[in-house]
Amino acid sequence: MPRPSSPDSLPAGLPDGLRFAFGTLTVFPVEVTRWDREAARGGMLCAPLAGLAVGAAAAATGLLLLLLGAGGLLAAVATAAVPAVLTRGLHLDGLADTADGLGSGKPADDALRIMKQSDIGPFGVLALVFVLFAQVAALAQAYDDSWARGALAAVLSATAARLALTLAARSGVPAARPEGLGAAVAGVVPVGGALTAAAAVTAAGAVAGAFAGPVGGPYGALRAALAVLCAVAVAELLLRHCVRRFGGVTGDVFGGVAETAATAVLVILVLG
Repeated sequence: MPRPSSPDSLPAGLPDGLRFAFGTLTVFPVEVTRWDREAARGGMLCAPLAGLAVGAAAAATGLLLLLLGAGGLLAAVATAAVPAVLTRGLHLDGLADTADGLGSGKPADDALRIMKQSDIGPFGVLALVFVLFAQVAALAQAYDDSWARGALAAVLSATAARLALTLAARSGVPAARPEGLGAAVAGVVPVGGALTAAAAVTAAGAVAGAFAGPVGGPYGALRAALAVLCAVAVAELLLRHCVRRFGGVTGDVFGGVAETAATAVLVILVLG
């Protein structure tokens, strides 16, 4: 769900799309002044930029710990924690609720009711444990390889996670409920705009991968681009499954899709 705006939010000159993206997807003090479909469209198209900011903060935290003498594992834990803090854990909560809804085996209405409950069931707990373990393990391996690969992993995973939100909000993907953040952003992004965002993030990732760590160049570029594409593909599989099961998307599904994409990027980046 969108968080309440702060009256002293900054900066005042941000376009509505950026305000929507940062105001709903992060805890950065940006006031959301418009909630209409046009603002939502701009916000979801700008979602990867919010991810870039979150990823940069996560990478900076990990690199600071390395500079202070911490090992790769501790840096990885801190790097994984920063996106959770900067989103108030909403994406992780969405992942857990989505897992509970899917794991329940109930009809759509009952599954959606389970997802709205405040507690986390066994499927949600298992999803959180395995996803967070995978993220920390992959980040630790990346930091052990080099600080640059660790930083790339942090930034690219957070950006690709928000790209998955852009794609999930494309035209033709319905909302499962008439209310909530899922309904506010479902179907607002034109397919062409979503594909353009995907191409831009993939290309930017490839450029960054070419300069990251001792194994950069064409191989690093290819691996980074492949990581983004695989993340998008895995997130799309989850999205389609949720649409079939629930009749559409919810805010929880968006969170689950984002965490799935982030984890896929990290795993692919440390393979090979």
